[in-house]
Amino acid sequence: MIERDDVERAAVRLAGVSLRTPVLCSAALNERAGAELFIKAECFQRTGSFKFRGAYNALAAMNPAQRQRGVVTGSSGNHGAAVALAARLFGVAATVVMPSDAPANKRAATEGYGATVVSYDRYQEDRDAICAQLAERNGLITVAAYDHDQVMAGQGTLALELFEEVPDLDVLVVCVGGGGLMAGCATVAKSQHRPVEVIGVEPEAGDDHRRSQAAGRRMSLEEVPRSIADGQLVRIPGELTFAVNQQRVDRFVTVTDEEIVATMVLLFERLKVVAEPSGSAPWSLVSRQTEAERGSFTVMQNEAASHHHDPTDGPAAVTSQNQRAERLRQLHQPAAPLLLVNVWDVASAKAVASTGASVIATSSAAMAWMLGGQDGSGILKTAT
Repeated sequence: MIERDDVERAAVRLAGVSLRTPVLCSAALNERAGAELFIKAECFQRTGSFKFRGAYNALAAMNPAQRQRGVVTGSSGNHGAAVALAARLFGVAATVVMPSDAPANKRAATEGYGATVVSYDRYQEDRDAICAQLAERNGLITVAAYDHDQVMAGQGTLALELFEEVPDLDVLVVCVGGGGLMAGCATVAKSQHRPVEVIGVEPEAGDDHRRSQAAGRRMSLEEVPRSIADGQLVRIPGELTFAVNQQRVDRFVTVTDEEIVATMVLLFERLKVVAEPSGSAPWSLVSRQTEAERGSFTVMQNEAASHHHDPTDGPAAVTSQNQRAERLRQLHQPAAPLLLVNVWDVASAKAVASTGASVIATSSAAMAWMLGGQDGSGILKTAT
């Protein structure tokens, strides 16, 4: 099981390679929530996702002879792009097994970094089996998307930076797919000098972690879940991630696709952040809280695949049930706000359009590199 020391060693390997991303905070959302909400904006990370941390650390931890054999991984997009870039930086070959229905821009990004992409049907074929076959046939080293000690440790460096910026956090909320980011961040959170509650968020259709925690063992869903949150669609927690998260995550909760879509709209309105569904999941949980629960969430941390070069995470306001109902009603009126949705995510565009919001295509986000430079550290506060 990984420990804080593993995460700190990963931070040394990543120094000068990964970016120290900013922490975002909105005064308006804080006021509505009755608490301080923070977001570690990994949308500004290399390849546009936190996944680069784990991928690079995994390759850096190998000896040169292992790396030269080349690497293989399975990914719906962001981990694949991260492995591809890390492999390119080390001058080695990478093969990525990717769902045939993955967004075209994710495949293009992965191939653009020099990886070979092998397609498969996520609903009919076993990705891990395909990776194992390729590894055996070609002598490749497997870099699992989440069930890998060095990947978990690398993802945990995100939490190290977050707690350096905001050391007195009460609650850490992470959206969960395979559980790699959760495992790394929970390891750091539970080693802090003060108690930190750790909460995982899953789409309602894919609650394998919630079921597994309740049963005390890994529970598999009958089929791959179908949800707008495509970065969180797994049938069963990883063996390694489950061992960590069972001990260090206080609870797992679920959110609906409708809540996620409403949160995506809110993020754009308040922070001008174009968020993908998976990255919006934790903030959907916050916006569900009742008046009596206000103040119970003081920090949010999004897991989920960030689409390439696009900001994908952001805080959501805590509102009462009545406020939330009114907000959803407003979304169905003709005067609903304009929401920018990238063309790579057809499911997101359809879902947002169904709320009555206008949808147009864009290739960049409103917050693009407003911080400038290679080091985006610090807390960026806005009055909106």
